[in-house]
Amino acid sequence: MENLLYIAAIIVAIAFAVLVIYLAMTLKSTQRTLNNVADTVEDLEKQLQGITTETTALLNKTNRLADDVNQKSSKLNGLFEGVKGIGETVKDFNQSLKRISTKVAVTAEQNQEKASEAVKWGSAIVDLWKKKKNRL
Repeated sequence: MENLLYIAAIIVAIAFAVLVIYLAMTLKSTQRTLNNVADTVEDLEKQLQGITTETTALLNKTNRLADDVNQKSSKLNGLFEGVKGIGETVKDFNQSLKRISTKVAVTAEQNQEKASEAVKWGSAIVDLWKKKKNRL
């Protein structure tokens, strides 16, 4: 019976040794995998630092461009307001010209007879002056 105990102890010892060997191999494989993951994470971190730097530079350029656009837009607003003022002035001037031309037309109609008499008198005076000049 003692022999069976020794044989059982040897089998348990061999099984335990096999288990330890497989466990060691698994741990070694896990260690290699974790090393590869660590290297990959390190490379990824370096790439992210580069991307972060480029993103910061791009953001700064975008902010400067937005400021420039805002400044130019505010300058254009002043220009458009000036053009609007010129347009209103031209409109007012046109209205004034219409009123004046209407008044002139109304006055001309009212004084048409007087104007034709003035033209006749003016014509007569010019004729007399020409005759007098020709005699001298």
